[in-house]
Amino acid sequence: MYLSFYGLKENPFNVTSDPNFLYLSLIHKEALNHLLYGINYRKGFIEITGEIGAGKTTLCRSLLNHLDKKTNTSLILNSDLPENQLLQAILEDFGLPSIGRSKISLLKDLNCFLLDQLSCGNNSVLIIDEAQNLRLPTLESIRMLSNLETEKEKLLQIVLVGQPELREKLNSPELLQLKQRISIRFHINALVKEDVQNYIEHRLNVAKISDSTLTFTPEAVEEIYNFSKGIPRMINVACDKALLLGFANETCLIERSIVEQSIEEVEGQFDFSNI
Repeated sequence: MYLSFYGLKENPFNVTSDPNFLYLSLIHKEALNHLLYGINYRKGFIEITGEIGAGKTTLCRSLLNHLDKKTNTSLILNSDLPENQLLQAILEDFGLPSIGRSKISLLKDLNCFLLDQLSCGNNSVLIIDEAQNLRLPTLESIRMLSNLETEKEKLLQIVLVGQPELREKLNSPELLQLKQRISIRFHINALVKEDVQNYIEHRLNVAKISDSTLTFTPEAVEEIYNFSKGIPRMINVACDKALLLGFANETCLIERSIVEQSIEEVEGQFDFSNI
């Protein structure tokens, strides 16, 4: 609606997980480095947590672009699946048939695939997003997948990505064996105040045409930080609303007053229980 007015080629503040817009703050760089280290050195289980809207899914999608061609990946975005369906989804994402197979058959096929990939010098990675939704029996089955190994290395690197509730779930007595196998843990904190300006500018630079004059004033950015507490998804919500209001006022300078009004409107219509 406002793209041509601001000289934008796409919406810079969509809340979808587009890796092209990922802003690698210090904390996100650290998270990415932990992931790459755990995968490349075949550390087995990796746990990545963060608050809702902290950029975990975007980071996962960006991770796929940082892995070499000798790394196979299976990215599961729907973690609320029964055990067998999850195994089927994993195999299908690795490019293997799975329909009508028993659990034993699925595990056998997965093991054969992983051994074959290892013999070719390839690595295999399973990434499960929203892992806090996994049921305890399913998590136990995922633990069993870590038994797929040779004498020297893990055949499958498993990345569990989720909200802080994931850490609480993994602390349950029933999952003690799984918790003990997690070799790398990292928590993604919210952006610090100084990063919010850079975050906004980064997304604008990705989306805008070179001659765009769209600007957020420092005071406007401060207001956005106070509202969002540094959570990227909430920054996007506030910025998108501010651009709409700026468009209505026919201005490319987004000032504090515009942001304040935008936040008032957002708070009046937004259901924060889903954030």
